[in-house]
Amino acid sequence: MATGAGKRYVSGSGAEVIVTRGGAGSLSDGEAPLLLKEEATPAADPSGRSEPLIELGKRFRSADGEVELLVLKAGVCDLRYDGAPMEIMQPKILPSAD
Repeated sequence: MATGAGKRYVSGSGAEVIVTRGGAGSLSDGEAPLLLKEEATPAADPSGRSEPLIELGKRFRSADGEVELLVLKAGVCDLRYDGAPMEIMQPKILPSAD
C-alpha cells in the first residue's frame, strides 16, 4: 500500500503521524501495520509496551530518505517503513535574525 503525502496514520497505542513526504512502501509499528486514521477504530494497545515512545512534533525519515513523517500525537510506536526502522530527523538550524 502506498504511503501518500498528507495521509494520517495511527498505531495500536494511539500514536498518530502525518506523512509529509510519501513513497511506495508501507508504514508499520514493529510488525503491525499502521492504519489510516479514517479506517482505524480506537483501541487500547494490548502489548503493554512502554518503549519506544515517539514524541509530539518530532519528525522521522525512512533510511532511504523516501518517506518523512511528523508526529501529531505522542505514543508508544516502533516506526518502520517497509520493515526498516525510521530515524529521527534533527531540527534545521536557521540563521539568526540579528
